[in-house]
Amino acid sequence: MAAAAGSGTPREEEGPSGEAAAPQPQAPTSAPGARLSRLPLARVKALVKADPDVTLAGQEAIFILARAAELFVETIAKDAYCCAQQGKRKTLQRRDLDNAIEAVDEFAFLEGTLD
Repeated sequence: MAAAAGSGTPREEEGPSGEAAAPQPQAPTSAPGARLSRLPLARVKALVKADPDVTLAGQEAIFILARAAELFVETIAKDAYCCAQQGKRKTLQRRDLDNAIEAVDEFAFLEGTLD
């Protein structure tokens, strides 16, 4: 994103029709010491290196894998929570995960893995 000359603030870019384009999303900035990943990157790296097919894994790749795992867990937990709410419960149970796996096509690859 382009910034106004020396001001440090982003400037609006004009689209092809001369209208101001919507500002582009920026990467989240964090305070010093804030964690960008909720999963421990050292543990993710150890899991990646445990795969005999992996020879090298850069720090960026480890971060992306950790972030993808976070998003996956968040998604399946939300879907399982919806299943729990249908049963008038607030606590997730194993059967809620099973129901979410059966109900959502994207989780088909997990069928039979929790047995």
